Amino acid sequence: MSSQTPLAPDNTVAAQPPKSRRGFLLRALGAVVLLGLIGSGLWYFFEGRWYESTDDAYVNGNVVQITPQVPGSVITIGADDGDLVHAGDVLVRLDPADADVALAQAKANLASTVRKVRGLYSNMTGAQADVAARKVAVDKAQADFNRRRDLARTGAISAEELSHALDTLTSAQSALTSSQQQFQTSKVLVDDTVVASHPDVQTAAAKLRAAYLDDVRTSIIAPVDGYVAKRSVQLGQRIAPGTPLMAVVPLREVWIDANFKETQLNSMRIGQPVEVKADLYGGSVTYKGKVQSLGVGTGSAFSLLPAQNATGNWIKIVQRVPVRVFFTDAKQLEEHPLRIGLSTRVEVNLRDQSGPLLAKQVPSQPAFNTDVYQQQLAKADGLIAEIIHANTAGDNHGKP
Repeated sequence: MSSQTPLAPDNTVAAQPPKSRRGFLLRALGAVVLLGLIGSGLWYFFEGRWYESTDDAYVNGNVVQITPQVPGSVITIGADDGDLVHAGDVLVRLDPADADVALAQAKANLASTVRKVRGLYSNMTGAQADVAARKVAVDKAQADFNRRRDLARTGAISAEELSHALDTLTSAQSALTSSQQQFQTSKVLVDDTVVASHPDVQTAAAKLRAAYLDDVRTSIIAPVDGYVAKRSVQLGQRIAPGTPLMAVVPLREVWIDANFKETQLNSMRIGQPVEVKADLYGGSVTYKGKVQSLGVGTGSAFSLLPAQNATGNWIKIVQRVPVRVFFTDAKQLEEHPLRIGLSTRVEVNLRDQSGPLLAKQVPSQPAFNTDVYQQQLAKADGLIAEIIHANTAGDNHGKP
């Protein structure tokens, strides 16, 4: 009986391996990267290359130091740190006793000088009248001498009487010459002036003006609108001229000092629009501004100890140049005020490159000014005019 060997299973058809996704994912990732690079390139070409930004930018502004112009002891402090003050408001008062005494002396000196000058005009008038009288005396003596000289020729009078007539004429002429010299002396002292414009009166008025200003300056006023900061003055403190007492910061006139790398300044121009975001508001507020000026030197060049690149080992460091940005919308600063020293991020739109790199014109008006001190001097002039008028009453308003 023959045995049959069982047949082996059919292995001619091999099992198909599962389809690999690795190659697909790599191709997809490559496509995404390629599209990203293309998109980035397009964005930079059409948009990104027209902007330069930096976060090395800080709020800056005027810090107006309040210092006394006259010495004195502090009796009143009108404002403290953080208080709002307006131009002309009294910040500190000094004891005015000494200044009041000096002002009273200056007033009395001016009044006395005006009366003395009026005396000079009176002396000139008297000298002029004396000259007229002397001329009459000379004319009379001359007529007497001429008449006696004719009589002497006929022998009607003696030679001695003629000699006396000549002596009288000579004496009258000498008196006239002396009187004329006295008149000229008096006239020179007041010539081409009135009482108010006389040099002696002007000198006394200048002393009064100085005393008045010293008295007014015992009240130290704010030269600008702003907020008080850094108050250091104390009640009863004896202060000297120039001593820092406090500062007034006009927060409505702040600006941005943005420090751009030198490689970012190639296309930057004055007048280009700027967007500013302050860290204080977390970027939720965007301020509008413009480039006001580009610095004339790097920050390191104007530092207290400038770099000495010509000595020792040298490593090239990209420098930064300060760019000043001013705000174009004052309402934004009122709604969202900034403080000195706050950090900001600045972005400059470089599309418009028609502006200059440096200013081309000199300023046509002061960058900052105040007129609070001119009013003080105007009041002093009014006081001087009042004193002069009071001491020239009935004297034809000071005219000789």
